[in-house]
Amino acid sequence: MTDPPLANPAPWPACGSYADGFAPVARVFAEHLARGEEVGAGVSATHRGARVVDLWGGVADVASGRAWEADTRAVVFSVTKGLVAMALNLLADRGKLAWDAPVAEVWPDFAASGKARVTPELLFGHRAGLPGLDRAFSVDDCLSPSTYAEVRRSLTRQAPLWEPGEHQGYHAATFGLYATEVFERAAGERLGAFLSRELLEPLGADVSLGTPASVDARVATLYPPTARERVLHMARAISRDPGCTEARVARAIATPRSMVRRSFLNPSTGPRGLSVFDDLPARRAELAWVGATASARGLARAYAPFACGGEVDGVRVLSPAALSALYPRRGWSERDLVLQKPLGWSRGFLKEELGLFSPHAESFGHAGIGGALGWCDPVTQVSFGYVMNKLDWRVRSPRAIALARALAACEPVRAAG
Repeated sequence: MTDPPLANPAPWPACGSYADGFAPVARVFAEHLARGEEVGAGVSATHRGARVVDLWGGVADVASGRAWEADTRAVVFSVTKGLVAMALNLLADRGKLAWDAPVAEVWPDFAASGKARVTPELLFGHRAGLPGLDRAFSVDDCLSPSTYAEVRRSLTRQAPLWEPGEHQGYHAATFGLYATEVFERAAGERLGAFLSRELLEPLGADVSLGTPASVDARVATLYPPTARERVLHMARAISRDPGCTEARVARAIATPRSMVRRSFLNPSTGPRGLSVFDDLPARRAELAWVGATASARGLARAYAPFACGGEVDGVRVLSPAALSALYPRRGWSERDLVLQKPLGWSRGFLKEELGLFSPHAESFGHAGIGGALGWCDPVTQVSFGYVMNKLDWRVRSPRAIALARALAACEPVRAAG
């Protein structure tokens, strides 16, 4: 059944509608489309559990001309980590995972190589010293049970690169690799199945970790920058502002064995780069750091209960106590060792600089490489989803930032804050 449109039709060239008071988001989104900054994209938001922004436009696939629709999905990359954080927090709220107990209590082999005292709080707060693996792997190695067995062994053998708790460095891929192992040992079932049954399906959220064939026709084709384009962008960043985040990341990526290379380039995507996640094997797999697909509506809906005290439309997903534990920054660095910018974490969720995605420190969610974003602000009871297929090269996409700031500037949101 098609959802009824909201009060106001989207401005050209966007499609969809928005509620009274939310025109700033519609204007910014339409401007991005009109200027050619998007190939195809969708943005959705809820306020107090009700959808207030429902916009889309452009094309999902350039070769066929397939239009981007209200329910078009895209691979959301590290937005996946926010969904995994939801599952971890649900599990902890049910008494099956203790944030301050050693990971080794549920996974004894993890204790090897100096990790005996590492807790989920440290591990999923990117402070465990495990941002990369000493042995090189490919994404393909993570897709086959026979080769993944060696990945798993490397996770247990890996020694921390710093004393756990002393520093913070984004665990770009290892977050998901470790989260899968910890979750499945604590829960006794697969992460994707739990997430779907316990959260996404009850909410009617159009999101999957391990995307079924029934959704394939709705998934957009990815258009990442080429290797040459990325190098040119980074070179310009170094030339124009050597101290900016992108310039620092670019220099580190070019440095052999750097923390940034260890975190981002292992498992390797190979010569096709991020386009490998267009392939069906990667889409089917539960790659818990990168592989979820979602529509903008789906992300906003998934975050709605986290914005509304743990419950929306009669579906309770988290207790008030477990939810309020996510409001403060439980870890913070003025310069993360990998992302080279100020940021923090709270039990798997990203806590950004104030004003980037929200003016409130209580807000949380996760951004993805290229620009996808799932976010919520419990102060204003707003949730937000943005997905697109033209990937930005920067650490934080200006398009995502502009949309999030437009949402925060809407009169109903400002009044709620």
